Amino acid sequence: MSQSSLKILDEGVGDLLTPIDLEAFRAHNRAKEKGLVDKRMSEKEAIRRLVHEGDYVGVELYGTVRCPMSLTRELIRVGYRSLRGVGQGVYESDLFAAADSFKAMDWTYIGLEVYGVSSNLRRAVESGYVENIVEWSNAALAWRFKAAAMGVPFLPTRSMLGTDTFRYSAAKVVACPFTSEPVCLLPALILDVGIIHVNRADKHGNCQIDGISGFAAEMACASRNVIISAEEIVDTEVIRRSPDRTIIPWYVVDAVVEAPFGSHPGEMSGLYERDEEHIRSYYESTKDAEKVKAYLDKWVYGVENHQAYLDLVGRERLEELRIRGARDGS
Repeated sequence: MSQSSLKILDEGVGDLLTPIDLEAFRAHNRAKEKGLVDKRMSEKEAIRRLVHEGDYVGVELYGTVRCPMSLTRELIRVGYRSLRGVGQGVYESDLFAAADSFKAMDWTYIGLEVYGVSSNLRRAVESGYVENIVEWSNAALAWRFKAAAMGVPFLPTRSMLGTDTFRYSAAKVVACPFTSEPVCLLPALILDVGIIHVNRADKHGNCQIDGISGFAAEMACASRNVIISAEEIVDTEVIRRSPDRTIIPWYVVDAVVEAPFGSHPGEMSGLYERDEEHIRSYYESTKDAEKVKAYLDKWVYGVENHQAYLDLVGRERLEELRIRGARDGS
């Protein structure tokens, strides 16, 4: 069927924030190091080496589960001011908005879940600092990653049909060439950098996740560069004992950072609970821009690295959050 015979029935008014250049993406992936090399580095080295001003950046998580907070804080410390990216998180995206890190976002929802929506993002958008917001459903963004991972320019779905979310997206509705029914075409989403936190990884970048895996596999395979933080870096033999649990393979990963309690104040399945007290206190501060600045000065800019952040939280508090039996593996 010719291109002209595929009838476009409707299209959203949003912009494509990053081009769908699949051939360039393939060429980049072909050139990546495929050997089992040691990719361990610090947060500072990984962020400064792989993230550049203007990049399209994605942070993978599920609510506050597996939130890559050690990498988020380092990214903010660098002081980027014109990143583009995916806003579908909770705490980390709220911090990005508070720090004026992003100029444009494909987003679903940013807020503090039961506590309310993001005052920081509202201020950033209403002030004009965030110049472009394009709306999607959570499923739509995950399928956009999947399309890029599959190497196809779009995926047909029924997601968002008949909604205002579609209206403010960059999706298109076409008549299906087989059934003539309307289907929504979701454009592939290729990221410059994907940032993902996992339970364990080896030094080469083979990664395993316990519990909810979210869209980690799709984002990793849709990103030109992938930065992994892990609760622990284990010997490759540990990974090989359960190969079916390796959700991200070494050949898509560019950096591996060891970050115990790397999701704090978020949680990790089987390891530690979410720090509700910290998040509640942070949310209260977001109502006042000056209090948010004080929070950033204390918890982000005021600590040199992740270790210093953990020292500030306090070992006693971290132990209180640890799930019983997590220390001894029982």
